[in-house]
Amino acid sequence: MTNPMIDLRSDTVTKPSPAMRRAIADAEVGDDVLDGDPTTRKLEERTAEILGQERAIFFPSGSMANQAAIWALGERGTEMYVHEDSHIVNLEMGGASALAGMQLRMIRGAPRITRETLSAVIRSPGRDFPRATLLCIENTHNGSGGMVTPLPELSALAAVGRSMGCKILLDGARLWNASAATGTSPADFAATADATMVSFSKGLGAPVGAALAGSADVIKAAGEARKRYGGGMRQSGIIAAGALYGLENNLARLGEDHANARRFAEIVAEEKNATVVPPESNIVMIDLPPGTDSMTFGKEAMARGVRVSVWTASRVRTVMHLDVTLAEIERAAMTLRDMLS
Repeated sequence: MTNPMIDLRSDTVTKPSPAMRRAIADAEVGDDVLDGDPTTRKLEERTAEILGQERAIFFPSGSMANQAAIWALGERGTEMYVHEDSHIVNLEMGGASALAGMQLRMIRGAPRITRETLSAVIRSPGRDFPRATLLCIENTHNGSGGMVTPLPELSALAAVGRSMGCKILLDGARLWNASAATGTSPADFAATADATMVSFSKGLGAPVGAALAGSADVIKAAGEARKRYGGGMRQSGIIAAGALYGLENNLARLGEDHANARRFAEIVAEEKNATVVPPESNIVMIDLPPGTDSMTFGKEAMARGVRVSVWTASRVRTVMHLDVTLAEIERAAMTLRDMLS
């Protein structure tokens, strides 16, 4: 009997547990567009409470939540500062320009934003330069391999942004992981920003959903953008129930994924032909040996029972999540290690 496929492409590949499916099936629902869905309201209130914010609003996806936040916080015809390898730049289909009329000013250099790389892109005042009105910081930073921006540095970055007249958007799709890695509360992270996005389908095991939290005024504007973008949902409690279950039951276990990531990295790094980026959360990036094509490597790994995400021509990404056991993590790591030898 062959071993089942071990899917490490993302923490979004998780399937709802039997208990989560029961919560979804039993969810109390209403028409959220007309007069509100009670389960969705409960999720929004709980999310706002955890993030220490006045209000929160439920979205079908983190990308839509980010784009609604950009609409609510930025100004058309101005710039937003954002890391060149961020989710907003690479994985949201140019939404900031297409939907909110904002020009992206790329922060280049280090694998995540630092005070030095942010300062390097600040323009001197001039009549031909667009103003900057928004700074987006991603925490954890997906493109760098789940790197964490600790609270003191996040606060310093936000202060630099505000000194330039920028609002702050915290793309916290995996903010839960940043909190688990540092012991800093999600509320303390969110306090640095004007709006904070969190995802329920990454790490928490929910099938769908994200939320945006902030002041009542910001959330009102984001709600208008959500409607404009086609995100008004009817009996949304069906999916909100899965998110709420994940928030209440799977948040405390994220440290297990981080420990599994460290164990996975330790095994793969035994093969010196590859460079393993030391994980700070649940993501492990592997830089392949010179001449090794990541697409070919990914196909071979799948043939051997391990699915990885092809990140660049020479890098693959693996993500630990609640649907893989430590034994599966070790078996997958040994498979990739042997392929690299």
